[in-house]
Amino acid sequence: MTFPCSFMLVAAMNPCPCGYYGDPKREWRCSPGQVERYRQKISGPLLDRIDLHVEAPSVEYKELSDNVPAESSAIIRERIVNAREIQNLRFAKSRKVTCNARMSHAQLKEHCRLDDRGNELLKNAMTDLNFSARAYDRILKVARTISDLAASPVISPEHLLEALSYRNLDRNVWQ
Repeated sequence: MTFPCSFMLVAAMNPCPCGYYGDPKREWRCSPGQVERYRQKISGPLLDRIDLHVEAPSVEYKELSDNVPAESSAIIRERIVNAREIQNLRFAKSRKVTCNARMSHAQLKEHCRLDDRGNELLKNAMTDLNFSARAYDRILKVARTISDLAASPVISPEHLLEALSYRNLDRNVWQ
């Protein structure tokens, strides 16, 4: 008997060989060519399969030592549990799909409808940023999840813009 493989990939990399690209306090020592060669070590097809690409800049001392309370883990957990319940209800009749990440393309068309503004935003992103069809699906799945976390029945343009912002490595931002 075989079981489907399901896992979550979390990976990290420096923005360039020296690690300081974009750091306001440290000198960046890499040439554009070095950055491009470094970036090309990760293939486009692999990047296409990663849902979220986010930049994690260094944290300032003031932020680390600040006494302002952050959002509690309990509140974040409650929002996630609620979003998962929305997804459980959405896919209750499906035997294979239990969450947005596993939606088929047909299910994307059913559950990830965009309004005219959202369609225009995604069309422009696809054209201007040269996203692949796989990236298109990933963006919609992430936008659907963002809207679920906000307890919104529709994907708003703001949800879509946030999902698009998580595709940093698809864009040529390092050149």
